Amino acid sequence: MNHEKILSLTAKLQSVLKGENKRYVHSVAVANTAMCLAARHGVDLEKAYIAGLLHDNAKCIDYDLQIKMCRNMFVELTDFELENPYLIHGKLGAYLLKTDFGIDDRSMSEAVKWHTTGKPAMNKLESIVFIADYIEPMRHRAVNIDDIRVLAFDDLTAAVKQILSDTIRVLKENNRPVDPVAFKAYEYYNGINDTNIN
Repeated sequence: MNHEKILSLTAKLQSVLKGENKRYVHSVAVANTAMCLAARHGVDLEKAYIAGLLHDNAKCIDYDLQIKMCRNMFVELTDFELENPYLIHGKLGAYLLKTDFGIDDRSMSEAVKWHTTGKPAMNKLESIVFIADYIEPMRHRAVNIDDIRVLAFDDLTAAVKQILSDTIRVLKENNRPVDPVAFKAYEYYNGINDTNIN
């Protein structure tokens, strides 16, 4: 891993997060978790670490400004995202990887883009960032989290499936809306028989 690059990106992220220490601690925890999962599952460690570190780079931007920025940069938003703007930061953050952090890597931008909702047929890096955001050590409220932490190091597909199933069940139990992309991902992973992710 390029140590100087990591230090530079970390400093930039601290500046972007404007003193939001909990968000910064979460981001570093996701980066470390993603790197550990990458080592276990044969994925580029630096890509996993950076995508994990920067997955929430747009999270602290005001919702109205996130929408405005997406429109100015032609980042397509769904009606559901406009009604639930807490979901937008993944898409905007993926765009900002290049413009604000100098990272022109499609695999990392896709991992950032889908880290909240997931999507059908995620590759290993996308799955790792999605899982790492859910299981990083500071997380403690999610259902089955300790079981998923163990599962993630054995089977990425099974961990993604469990996270999606638990998340959608909790949303439905609390009468909260489910993002259509997340539901498609849930349907995809619940129909999968082969546990190998490309």
